[in-house]
Amino acid sequence: MIFGYARVSTDGQSVEAQVRQLTKAGCKKVFRETASGAKTDRGQLRRALAQLDAGDVLMVTRLDRLARSTRDLLNTLAAITDRKAGFRSLGDTWADTTTAHGRLMLTVLGGLAEFERELIRARTGEGRVRAKARGVKMGRPPKLTPHQIKEALRRRNAGEPMRDIARSYNVSHSTISRLAA
Repeated sequence: MIFGYARVSTDGQSVEAQVRQLTKAGCKKVFRETASGAKTDRGQLRRALAQLDAGDVLMVTRLDRLARSTRDLLNTLAAITDRKAGFRSLGDTWADTTTAHGRLMLTVLGGLAEFERELIRARTGEGRVRAKARGVKMGRPPKLTPHQIKEALRRRNAGEPMRDIARSYNVSHSTISRLAA
């Protein structure tokens, strides 16, 4: 079965033109959605993907109706492939996993996206090493100053309840219990 997915970004727009195109192209059921492409959790897209069975096809009028970024597109295509279904874009004829040529193009795009992720990961790691070498502290700043830690430890060792100590510094009691003596 061929399913369609039509999406517009705002309430002022209409999905009807997309629905007409998809129906003309052979879609038996069209899922309609008004949601920003930046939203990753789109209910109607989720429902469309859940309906797919082996051999079905999900069709859109243009790729930007399905995904906002390459990563989002590849994740959605992976979900379609996991269900043993195909994908077609009417406006982007190369994006058609029902043909060998389309699968090749999307595989190449997937490889490029993976390569890009690795480059970003490497650059981020190198940047982190350089920052640490400059003395930049990573992570969240400590809740308590060294003086407060010393005072809290003294109070804890004197037998004062940890919840009372924590309340006086406006932190949780687990913060006080984790302090090393």
